[in-house]
Amino acid sequence: MRTRLTDFFGLSLPVIQAPMAFVAGGALAAAVSRAGGLGLIGGGYGDAGWIETQFDIAGDVPVGCGFISFALQERPWLLDQVLARKPRALFLSFADPAPWLDKVRAAGVPVICQVQTFRDACHALNLGVDVVVAQGGDAGGHGQSRGTMAFVPEVADEIARRGSATLICAAGGIADARGVLAALALGADGAVIGTRFWAAQEALVDERLVALTLAHGGDDTIRTRVVDTVRRIDWPGRYSGRVLRSSFVERWHGDEAGLLHDLPEQEKRWQAAVAEADPSVVAPFVGEAIGLVQAPQSAAGVIASIRAGLQKGFRPDQYSAIDS
Repeated sequence: MRTRLTDFFGLSLPVIQAPMAFVAGGALAAAVSRAGGLGLIGGGYGDAGWIETQFDIAGDVPVGCGFISFALQERPWLLDQVLARKPRALFLSFADPAPWLDKVRAAGVPVICQVQTFRDACHALNLGVDVVVAQGGDAGGHGQSRGTMAFVPEVADEIARRGSATLICAAGGIADARGVLAALALGADGAVIGTRFWAAQEALVDERLVALTLAHGGDDTIRTRVVDTVRRIDWPGRYSGRVLRSSFVERWHGDEAGLLHDLPEQEKRWQAAVAEADPSVVAPFVGEAIGLVQAPQSAAGVIASIRAGLQKGFRPDQYSAIDS
């Protein structure tokens, strides 16, 4: 399938793997790129040694890297480190990308900017980024409240109105060929997929946690600030994280002040639960599309199943969560 996205990056499938922090390492990114998508290492909050190791693991396979942009502001030297690895793309989210663009463009690296509001999308277009990702609130991890279904065409219409060369991808709730087809129908050039790759065999997620998480569906996720609070990560107030519900999250959601008051004890409880993959406490960052993920697959298997689904064409009666 050819779209502007596949032509721009030389892909065989209009799919970008989300650069999930602590999850998307070099093995996952390389596997996605080898299979025909665009694989991205999740630079996240900026651990220089970890990022370097993951690029080493990816080897000669062309992969990109994503950053939580406000964390990059605290460690600006990481940009030079990543650009030295000649990434296929740089993916920026959750803060103004403007401070980084001149240096990235000088290195000849395409810029992908993920946005959560129409205002932020217009700002990214004004900056002339290469790709805008319109992220709906059903996405896993951090984001805001816009729904993918209306947000994507609103941004696509603005791109068309301006006659802009910027590409657009849809993110949020996309896990199979049906979602990719829907993204294209909404005016996108491709799709960013996170949750399904979260469960991929190459992802850096405890296998026990994957198995327990796949027993749940989209109804079992919630947007909350509890996980950031217990991890002592100070996210801007406009963002919350979609996670799988747990008894820990249910206890503290809406009572973050109480959690802060008891933080030393609750932080110990959280860290112990992470080590044990205790689902009553740990709340993995997954989106509503978790209900469409049936079992762990290799990243190549995920890409192959999406490719097979796309080859069927737009026939809803032919699709199921199992074979798409």
